[in-house]
Amino acid sequence: MRVEIKLQKNIPEPYAVIYTERITDEIQKVTNAIESMGRVVTAVLDDKIIVINTADVYMTRVEDDKTIIYCSDKKYVSRKRLCELEKVLGVDFMRISKTTLIHLEYISRVEPSFNGMMLLTMKNGCKDYISRKYLPDFKRYLGL
Repeated sequence: MRVEIKLQKNIPEPYAVIYTERITDEIQKVTNAIESMGRVVTAVLDDKIIVINTADVYMTRVEDDKTIIYCSDKKYVSRKRLCELEKVLGVDFMRISKTTLIHLEYISRVEPSFNGMMLLTMKNGCKDYISRKYLPDFKRYLGL
């Protein structure tokens, strides 16, 4: 892929334009990376506010009325509701149940489970079930 950068005055915010015949996986990854740059969420750990880049979030889930953000090796408590985080996290994330959002890049495996559900395992070891309501969208994402 060829990249060209043009410097111009009076541009309040940088923007990118991609010229292509068709949208390939490479184009989609570049687009997602650009869109997610600089997006962050905040959480709490030991009474300190932690700023987390959205690219570092593996999963976010509601547990005991608290919104938990899972990263590679730590988990944090967010003061935001899951629906608020869903808006901030963007297109790299998918809801798999009423209480869980996952980062699509960090899926390790998916296995069939009971009652038509599937068990999803993330690369950091977190596991959760994909509920039947969200399974059609998930299968479409996988191309099944």
